[in-house]
Amino acid sequence: MAEAALTPDRVDLLGTLQQHRFLLRNTARELTDEQAAQRSTVSELCIGGLIKHVAATERSWTDFVLGGPAAMANPADPATYEQHAKSFQMLPGDTLAGVLATYDEIAKCTDDLVRTLPDLDASHPLPEAPWFEPGIRWSARRVLLHIIAETSQHAGHADIIREAIDGAKSMG
Repeated sequence: MAEAALTPDRVDLLGTLQQHRFLLRNTARELTDEQAAQRSTVSELCIGGLIKHVAATERSWTDFVLGGPAAMANPADPATYEQHAKSFQMLPGDTLAGVLATYDEIAKCTDDLVRTLPDLDASHPLPEAPWFEPGIRWSARRVLLHIIAETSQHAGHADIIREAIDGAKSMG
């Protein structure tokens, strides 16, 4: 696809995505693989797992932008739920460097999509799921806003986890 004009809307989407990705990635600075997998709160969350989850979520939603609901995993399939749960974990063989490299690759693809997608208003119906209003459609712009919200929310989770690991803060 040819690069679309970088309108103020696209510039804002890219800038906001990059800002919140930085905040999430920054929680992993100077961590070992063991620290990235450490659960420092009562939840199951760890920094490496949060980054894996955000990357998988970003990939899933950009697949939706390109291919509609058929491009997403079936939310009613138990295997989909199991995969979703595993996306929050550092599994045997996972490394922080590998998780970050995958995230960077997915982020580059998303950024390229923002730059080249002909129409941010193009929409698809959401897949059927109990958490989506029946018959609702999301535009590419709405999906990108959802990716930003997901990244921001989990950057906050990661910041709390990091502070509990060694006192380091993302900001301040």
